[in-house]
Amino acid sequence: IDMLNEFITIKENVQTQIVEKKSKFIANLFYIENPKQAEESIKAIKKQYFDAKHNCVAYRVINETGQIIEKSNDDGEPSGTAGSPMLSILQKNNLINVLVIVTRYFGGILLGTGGLVRAYSESTLSAIQKATKIEKHLGEIYEITLNYSEFDNFRYYCKKNQININNVEYKEDIVCRIEIEENKKDRFIREYKTKKLNIKNLQYLSKKYIDKSKSNNSFYE
Repeated sequence: IDMLNEFITIKENVQTQIVEKKSKFIANLFYIENPKQAEESIKAIKKQYFDAKHNCVAYRVINETGQIIEKSNDDGEPSGTAGSPMLSILQKNNLINVLVIVTRYFGGILLGTGGLVRAYSESTLSAIQKATKIEKHLGEIYEITLNYSEFDNFRYYCKKNQININNVEYKEDIVCRIEIEENKKDRFIREYKTKKLNIKNLQYLSKKYIDKSKSNNSFYE
């Protein structure tokens, strides 16, 4: 399977609220990493807003093999007026590992199908716009072994090329892990092989989605 090269997700959970013809719509946007987390959050929200008439849901999540799992639910609203427009907004904005739950407290005035679609869409968008977005890029994790004397140079190189260093272990040599974006990998390996980078050993570990901050640009309905 070809893995997705990049997608957008959110940094932290947010909540927003709109009122439409006396009906109150509360949108909760969650960062999730699997369907199980999504279901747990849905359960918690339903418990929290147990007196609300509807808790409508949409989520998209990516699994280890790069498959996108999607789900939406109208929770008693007329079919297609809540969950699917909410999911459609997540799709159009390339948002993944995101769950949105819109809770509705009925205000006594019927909104009609068009009004419902609009209200659930607006609720979803307001939460997305409030959230801090992060771009995730497909990358790879490598284990690096190098001399103590080379570590400062290596750190400088990584900072300059936006490569994350983590799990630094001070053993006989320095052993650390790096996260590198797919599109920077070839140059890195070439510079290792031509000894431009003074590394003793380079070992591939796995693929991983790596964070890149994203400014709050416009999002689509």
